[in-house]
Amino acid sequence: MTLILDSFWRAVAYCLHPRVVLLSLAPLVVVGGLAAIVGWYGWEAAVSGVRDALESSSLLVPMFRWLDAVGAGGFRGVLAPLLVVAAAVPVVVVLVLLIVTLTMTPAIVRLVAARRFPALERRHGGALWQGVATSVGCTLVALVALFVSMPLWLIPPLVLVLPPLIWGWLTYRVLSFDVLAVHASAVERRALLSAHRWPLIGMGIACGCLSAAPSIVWATSALALVFAPILIVVSVWLYTLVFAFSSLWFAHYALAALQGLRAREGPPAAAVPVPMPLTHAPSAGAAAP
Repeated sequence: MTLILDSFWRAVAYCLHPRVVLLSLAPLVVVGGLAAIVGWYGWEAAVSGVRDALESSSLLVPMFRWLDAVGAGGFRGVLAPLLVVAAAVPVVVVLVLLIVTLTMTPAIVRLVAARRFPALERRHGGALWQGVATSVGCTLVALVALFVSMPLWLIPPLVLVLPPLIWGWLTYRVLSFDVLAVHASAVERRALLSAHRWPLIGMGIACGCLSAAPSIVWATSALALVFAPILIVVSVWLYTLVFAFSSLWFAHYALAALQGLRAREGPPAAAVPVPMPLTHAPSAGAAAP
């Protein structure tokens, strides 16, 4: 718990570092610009298509009648935009996470290592293709889990529990590999993930809960359609800051744990020199045959 809290406060302080703030702008430019373009050209068509599908569904007629009966018929006008936003949020989160993983997390690990662990040896236990494969594979699993669990989101308590759990698992799997890929060997990485599995999972779930906070901005953008492009960009930046904090938290925790592991194991044993057999040169007076 001491290591978790110490890494947490260090991550909060590092979020104010000018380099971290600048790094957070790269995903904002890519994903925010893409979301703004897609929203500008496809928002009205998506909302109209969803609204037509809802009104033509015979299964939702009793619910609409009940809403009209209780005086909440105006909710029908916001239901379609909310569903479009709910479908867009996972895509945006995944894009931000992939960009942060491939570009921002390595830079953050280098920053933390240079400022706090300059003497920590780099043993390069994870290749670039392994990191990409881990990120893509875990992201696909998380997307499938989100899609399968969507019907359960209609139950009020589960909508606040399932998405943070899924994002937390994804954050734990991706960041645990990425922050140790350069400095830890493959054996050290497996040992650390085995010894610190539950603290890392808890950190991932906490980061998953934080990633749900920008969803409030998305809900607001669905209600205030005029400001939707601006609020989309703001929400993307918030997602980027959340993932930057997550990378910092995992980097401080994992590198400190790696340093402690090596301190307990002691320095690697020095190679013992093997004595070479002595060769006697022929004496000066010896005659050649």
